[in-house]
Amino acid sequence: MIIDYMKSFTRSSMHVLGLSLVLFAVACEDNKDSSEEEGHTDADGFILEANGTEIYRQLKGVATGSVTLKVGADLDLSVHFLDEDGNEIKHEEEEDDHDDHGDEEEKLQVSGFNASIATVEFVEDDGHNHRKISLNLRGQEEEEHAMMLEVKGVGAGSTSFKLQLMHGDHPDFTSTINVPVVVTAN
Repeated sequence: MIIDYMKSFTRSSMHVLGLSLVLFAVACEDNKDSSEEEGHTDADGFILEANGTEIYRQLKGVATGSVTLKVGADLDLSVHFLDEDGNEIKHEEEEDDHDDHGDEEEKLQVSGFNASIATVEFVEDDGHNHRKISLNLRGQEEEEHAMMLEVKGVGAGSTSFKLQLMHGDHPDFTSTINVPVVVTAN
């Protein structure tokens, strides 16, 4: 009788343990998927491009390049966020997919620059400008809506700015190093 009780107890314990492991695994998968469904970007870095040429890269705390322009000049920069392997994160147009967050959308926010040397602003997409047409591997045109910054050279000198990718009222990404900006005299 004691042996039957021990076998029954062991089987029950194994069932409880197995069920616990399954529930734990499912819960972890649900958490991962739910953050992706909410539209949060899991970026580890970014690049800045001017006219399709990379001029600055920051990935996992390592930065290369800088933003350089002349006094009185304007420079439009497209911002592309990178995953942990340094690959660009593709953003799909999600115009109607923000029901769970109301009007929350991703926007760039910049801060920390010296406005007497340069100004840096997020450029709102007006639906007509800032579109990049490229060819995919099959030779078909693909339209890409880039996030844009406009840098204006105000006075000669150096400054820097912090870049954040905002999702509603909180950042999904914050640069770990301020982006250097050098403005030269004409």
